[in-house]
Amino acid sequence: MFAEERRQKILEIIGREQVVKVLDLSAYFNVSEATIRRDLQELEEAGFLKRTHGGAISNQAATFEPSLAEKEDQYQAEKIAIAGIAVQLVQEGDTVMLDAGSTTLQIARQLKQKRNITIVTNAVNIAWELAAGNAEVILLGGNLRRRTLSLVGPITENILSGLYVDKLFLATNGLDLKKGLTTPNLAEAQTKKAMLNSAKEVILVADHSKFGRVSFSHICNLDRINCLITDNGAPAAVLNALKKQGIKVLVADD
Repeated sequence: MFAEERRQKILEIIGREQVVKVLDLSAYFNVSEATIRRDLQELEEAGFLKRTHGGAISNQAATFEPSLAEKEDQYQAEKIAIAGIAVQLVQEGDTVMLDAGSTTLQIARQLKQKRNITIVTNAVNIAWELAAGNAEVILLGGNLRRRTLSLVGPITENILSGLYVDKLFLATNGLDLKKGLTTPNLAEAQTKKAMLNSAKEVILVADHSKFGRVSFSHICNLDRINCLITDNGAPAAVLNALKKQGIKVLVADD
């Protein structure tokens, strides 16, 4: 098991138990206590937990992920406005990939009546939404994450390796100028990386609440993004910094 995978598991355990002990984790992962202490130190420095004598206690902020229903209710007007700009970028004959997420779900709702386009997605709910429309729909296989209704894992990544689309609409949990794009779940991050490699143009869709956040799993640096669509609540200083990096920035009025 790689260090990043082990640390993800440690965060999952501490999320359930609230408290972990170095001795217990050492036995569970069959690694030395020194290795676990290094893991806990790295996770504490990243702000994911707080070390205690002989162990650590939970700090849920970095690995917490709202349910899909909760996400849909948050900043709904902003997400609908972002989706309105996104659909204008889709042309007849395009192949489009929609990442799982509440903003990309809004894109699907506005995109589904377009004709002569092909939409690839790893989100079960997005595929269901598109079923009532006119677009050709390809639902990727994989392991189902019930919390996000997304399909992830090696099967998904293998399918993606054989695809290449015109446009990827990518979702994220966190956007930070130094840390790039991040998400709470390691498997989600790996699937998003595979999506990046399968797209000619990468369009990030992120409302203002994602700015300045850093989650556990790294997706990519910001130089992998061609275009950002956000709302007018996004910090101007960050938007200007992105423009200086050559990233096209489109701002929606909700």
